[in-house]
Amino acid sequence: MNLHGVLAIYRFEMARTKRTVFQSIVSPVLSTSLYFIVFGAAIGSRISEIDGVSYGEFIVPGLIMLMLLTQSVSNASFGIYFPKFTGTIYELLSAPISYLEVVVGYVGAAASKSIILGLIVLVTAALFVDLRIDHPVWMFAFLVLTAVSFSLLGFIIGIWAQGFEQLQVIPLLVVTPLTFLGGTFYSVNVLPPTWQKITLFNPLVYLISGFRWSFYSIADVHVAISAAVAIGFLLLCLVAIWWIFRTGYRLKS
Repeated sequence: MNLHGVLAIYRFEMARTKRTVFQSIVSPVLSTSLYFIVFGAAIGSRISEIDGVSYGEFIVPGLIMLMLLTQSVSNASFGIYFPKFTGTIYELLSAPISYLEVVVGYVGAAASKSIILGLIVLVTAALFVDLRIDHPVWMFAFLVLTAVSFSLLGFIIGIWAQGFEQLQVIPLLVVTPLTFLGGTFYSVNVLPPTWQKITLFNPLVYLISGFRWSFYSIADVHVAISAAVAIGFLLLCLVAIWWIFRTGYRLKS
């Protein structure tokens, strides 16, 4: 593997974060903190506990996951779309680096940004509530797996998009609604039986449930199923990216 090529892409994308620190780091953290204040303080004062955990603590994993999903998709999609928009994608494709190295560079940078943001939000949340993490290794594993998987999804969206409007369609109309409906602010078990079954068709339920289990050992679905769904989604994204580079879909036209 051409590590120099991978590091060049990675460093370039990470340097963009430094140039846009307010948009890349401060804004997502502030937005997540506002969610926490509104839902944790205003609504949490009216809800005693969920599965033996105070509401303020209960929503922390969901809020971290909400930020992680949206930022992973956004960072990766913009990272690969901008070279397409400016025309520098052809220089990238003709450079002496493989498609795998291009993906590792862009996706690695996007996932790194999201993981850093997730840890910052985690520390911020600890200022408001008494957090506990029962399974720290699993917590970090879900954090990394989710960041990488949705950075791959963002990479796919960035290649598919033919305009800035399309770049926002899937994150705004698909990812964000599914995250809110995936148990970010509530337990799936409080829903009526019919809606519980319908909710299980939402793949983000499994990610949020598994991540929350790593904190409090409570979950809406078994953690093994959550891990299997996360790995399955990762593999699906890898297959899609392999097909894109194999066919040159929206890369060579």
